[in-house]
Amino acid sequence: MTTTSTSSRPMTVGELSRRTGVSVKNLRQYADDGLIYTIGRSPTGYRLFNSDALWCVRMIGELRGLGLTVVEIRELTTAYRHRHGQSRGPSLPELLQVSRARLTARIDELRQTLHRIDDFEAAHQAELHGEGITCWPGDPRSAGHP
Repeated sequence: MTTTSTSSRPMTVGELSRRTGVSVKNLRQYADDGLIYTIGRSPTGYRLFNSDALWCVRMIGELRGLGLTVVEIRELTTAYRHRHGQSRGPSLPELLQVSRARLTARIDELRQTLHRIDDFEAAHQAELHGEGITCWPGDPRSAGHP
């Protein structure tokens, strides 16, 4: 007899957290958002998960690592669940392109910041090497200057 993922021993949210490295708070939010499913509650009221939740949490982590937001992942899972219905949401390739564009824009912003640092250093070399005047009160280099 083979054991399927749905027949394995249920995990509490704490155990799922330990096994995935994702905080209990985030796992509860994922469950509330419908990103992972509980298989019910324990007699003491703890949420219970099967091993399918391990895969889901790892996939969420992988998609987050690719720059997708939790909202985008929720849209993706909603679209997947309703793919045979009339509502159509974003596909994974579409969301990856959105993430790529967002990351490219962020890289461009960071490059601009690096250029501003270079320009600032070039314009203020004397001050950066302790040879210039100060511009804020309490600077130890301003001793004796009003």
